[in-house]
Amino acid sequence: MVPVQRIPELTRSRQQTASSEGETLDRTLMTTIDTWLIWSLTGGVNGDLHVTDVSNASRTMLMNLKTLDWDKPTLETLGIPTEIRPKIVSNSEIIGKIGKGCPITGIPISGCLGNQHAAMLGQACKKGEAKSTYGTGAFIRLNTGEEVVKSKHGLLSTLAFKLGPKAPTNYALEDSLGIISNASEIEELALRVNSTGGIYFVRAFNGLLAPWWRDDARSVCIGITRFTSKAHFARAVLESMCFLVKDVLDSMQKDAVEKGVIKDAKPEFVLRVDGGATVNNLLMQIQADLLGSPVLRPADIEATALGAAFAAGLAIGVFKEEEIFASSERTKTSTTFKPLLNEEFRKKKAESQCRAVERTFNLADLSL
Repeated sequence: MVPVQRIPELTRSRQQTASSEGETLDRTLMTTIDTWLIWSLTGGVNGDLHVTDVSNASRTMLMNLKTLDWDKPTLETLGIPTEIRPKIVSNSEIIGKIGKGCPITGIPISGCLGNQHAAMLGQACKKGEAKSTYGTGAFIRLNTGEEVVKSKHGLLSTLAFKLGPKAPTNYALEDSLGIISNASEIEELALRVNSTGGIYFVRAFNGLLAPWWRDDARSVCIGITRFTSKAHFARAVLESMCFLVKDVLDSMQKDAVEKGVIKDAKPEFVLRVDGGATVNNLLMQIQADLLGSPVLRPADIEATALGAAFAAGLAIGVFKEEEIFASSERTKTSTTFKPLLNEEFRKKKAESQCRAVERTFNLADLSL
């Protein structure tokens, strides 16, 4: 979706262009939310600053990932004229200054990133490293470095971040998964039991997305017996989230290994996590157990805001890039969840989950 904002003509010469009735003409500009915010903060029509950054431009699906410019064939097909497009800038540079009409003026706007791009920077994900943000959904990304990796395992290629006009572009493999919207009581309930009691929940309310891509799938919960309690259901829901993340990460690692982005993903792989749901210690421990890899939760779980601050500070000299990606200091204040399950039991759990996933296939006709 590309929101648009209807505003007066941009330049003085255009403002002097009048209709036959002598009224100033209007022009519709293509914008994203960041474009509108920057436009408004820098004076609107008086500032004439119509820009977006590479991360937000990429989310419109109209930007060429390699050239980092609007893709002309796509725009021509959709009938989007050249003059209404915002200029694309990097994630970390002085874009403009706050203009008149705001409580404060003259402050430089020096960083702009999309939500998950900022979280990836906030987690300081370098090439071969991955993060998962657990909030209203689970948003998983693996940094593939300066190469656009076309997935063979059902994932999407995207832009990660570009930290300056002349800085190299980092790309990523990504996927997003829906999770429950309110998890305030689920940890307490799930802790009442030490296993799911043999039940498996597979979330497929809108079909199965990556890496299966089955729109005929529907959610199932199997293995229920007369001994099953609501605590078992709660734990099964937590496990289902972690299995989804595991399946996506397994696919990302396969793509990354095949393309030489990383070597063998085991045993050095560490999943960086952030977002509100990461306060659930049981969820994080289950994730580590099912991955067979450590899960690293930073002291500040709101990595998106931190990433935006990094980008802005980098452009004006508050931070240096090597400081941002030097993770040793932040690791000292992070919580690490190490896997506790033995490998044989972990494999059996994964096999059982795969059997449960297969039970979701070809169920679309149930609604008839």
